[in-house]
Amino acid sequence: MKKLLGLFSTIIAFVFLSCNQDTTDPVGQSPEEAKLVIKLKFDPNQVRLNNLGQPAAIPEGNAAQTPSISRMSANYIEFAPSPYTPLGDGEIIFNGSQTTAGGDMAIDFQNAIFGGDGDVFFELPLSEVTSGTYKWVRVSLAYQEGDIDFLLQGNDYTGTLASFVGYNTYITSFDLNGTTFQVNDNRLQGYWAFEVLGFTSQGQAPEGATTVPNPLFDTSPIPQGSCVVTGEFQDGLTITGNETQNVEVTLSFSINNSFEWTEVNPDGKFEPSIEEQVVDMGLRGLIPIVTN
Repeated sequence: MKKLLGLFSTIIAFVFLSCNQDTTDPVGQSPEEAKLVIKLKFDPNQVRLNNLGQPAAIPEGNAAQTPSISRMSANYIEFAPSPYTPLGDGEIIFNGSQTTAGGDMAIDFQNAIFGGDGDVFFELPLSEVTSGTYKWVRVSLAYQEGDIDFLLQGNDYTGTLASFVGYNTYITSFDLNGTTFQVNDNRLQGYWAFEVLGFTSQGQAPEGATTVPNPLFDTSPIPQGSCVVTGEFQDGLTITGNETQNVEVTLSFSINNSFEWTEVNPDGKFEPSIEEQVVDMGLRGLIPIVTN
């Protein structure tokens, strides 16, 4: 009996030591676990850019406000090593779901990935990223949702705006504050929906009205309506293939006065009831920030 108890104690001790043995490196992460982590940030103070990636003022006759973005979605993320790398020839690290259910190829909204400010949008093993140094990142935006202020009959209100800024999106339905919008069709870039106090509206912005900053306009143009925003890594992003820690890339988007409209009453307040028209709801720049 004593021999059996002794053997049992030895087995327990062995299992305990095995379970508690440190098999990781000093930072608690083995090389095969190292990941590329993509996070989102919405910055109201980041510089406001135009389509050429240059600082942009609000045009005369228009007004704008900085919305409160609650979440967004992207459909494509690519790292580019040089300003001459054509769109699609860089390192494609993310490609969202697409479908022909609505006819033409479109972003599949029902299977899209969403993230809010500070959230991890997605991650993948660094072993799946080609080693090299990347200078630029391209992000094809698909959707953004947030609150905007407006004026109605002299009273200030806040409503929720859904902006479908992707090249083409197949939508079965979507929800805004508990209100369901049934679509079951494709919608081109610029489709929007609005909800306030249970009242809803929806519409389509003019073609080409969505600002898509691309500082590489001269060397690496992007197709009209694609909503591929381009940003530069300040010191580049180098992937060696020997990383033992996660590499985080925060995609910081400018929401600085990104919701813009034509003024009828020049008071700086959006008043759709007097035919003030939305002319832009695109994000106003991208700065990728690397944290090792």
